[in-house]
Amino acid sequence: MVDIAGEPFFHPDGDLLVPGPHASSPWSPQMMHGRLFGGLLARSLELEHGAEEFQFARLTVDLFRSAQLEPVRVETQRVRDGRRIRVADATIYSGEKAVARGSAVLLRRGQQPQGEVPTTQPWSMPTPAELGPPPASAGQWEPPFDIWMLDESGAPTDWSNAGARRAWLRDTHDLVEGETMTPFVRTATAADFASPLANMPKGGALGFINADYTLTLSRMPSTPEIGMEATGHLSNDGVATASTTFQDAEGPFGYCNVTAVATPPMA
Repeated sequence: MVDIAGEPFFHPDGDLLVPGPHASSPWSPQMMHGRLFGGLLARSLELEHGAEEFQFARLTVDLFRSAQLEPVRVETQRVRDGRRIRVADATIYSGEKAVARGSAVLLRRGQQPQGEVPTTQPWSMPTPAELGPPPASAGQWEPPFDIWMLDESGAPTDWSNAGARRAWLRDTHDLVEGETMTPFVRTATAADFASPLANMPKGGALGFINADYTLTLSRMPSTPEIGMEATGHLSNDGVATASTTFQDAEGPFGYCNVTAVATPPMA
């Protein structure tokens, strides 16, 4: 893949979204990157079903069919509209085939209950501003976003690290031409990275590909950089599940669980 600096991933054409060549996946240069499906689903759900008084508290993205670098469209449906809970679905189509779907739960914001509850603690990782420019990619595929990989102490590392993995991600392209990515869209787009972060073997090639991921969010990130900490991986007979915690400069703001299926490793 050749990155095209500054170019959005999609250009609108009526109800279609036309991908650029840099929307490709590390699995195949002709295959659209799954992370963009999450972003497109979040974008449509937010545009058509979002409201200031509601928080997107859960987004599940099902990645059940690969798509070529061809135009796609997104259709949404409101499933439930209650006083405190709103539920909406979205589906991405390539031609007449559904290639991905999303389901969102929105909860009405209100007064925080009294009392202290044990909570996930902030990490002590240095920020991207403290780390400096992201390192260049050493692989064949050049990610169209910035990555800072960190070890347990917060020092820069790479995929060969055997310990707990942490990373900062920052998008460098808009998703759709003429639109600035919202915090929700940025989070949904970045969430695909939870799978390689948690499922990559030490010093090896990724042998699992996402089947789905579920984001649960107490708030939206306050900065363009999104931090991820891999907190668990389990796999048997070619089926994997993994968990991550999402952070920003203020602390943790959500979790992402992924399922993945064994596939020939990326070269």
